[in-house]
Amino acid sequence: MTECKPCVTLMEERLKLTKASTTAKVDATLYRRIIDGLRYLVHTRTDIAFVVGYVSRFMEDPREDHWAAVKRLLRYVKGMVDHRIIFPRTGESWLQLTVFSNADMTGDIDGRRSTSGVLVFLGSVLIS
Repeated sequence: MTECKPCVTLMEERLKLTKASTTAKVDATLYRRIIDGLRYLVHTRTDIAFVVGYVSRFMEDPREDHWAAVKRLLRYVKGMVDHRIIFPRTGESWLQLTVFSNADMTGDIDGRRSTSGVLVFLGSVLIS
């Protein structure tokens, strides 16, 4: 995937993958190796955590549609490799942490389980 076209979104909007997929099987060993590498990358790239967790559900029997989601994630990582988070130090402000959480009730097609997510903002606030 060294010559792939980078993308700016992690996954398709409203993507619903299932373990009961009827698409062609893919190489399970390669799929697992890629997922393992992405799980390691989550430690420094928390923006991919949800999608890595989502595609990890299909490591037992990966299919073409699961593989397509992983390839899109790899294209996103390639496109965002130069992005960084910088917290500049200023004397006139302090950092404020804001956290939101949500869950999609029974969003998992296979087990009817909920998937939760967290959104974290860390921003500077001027002291007045």
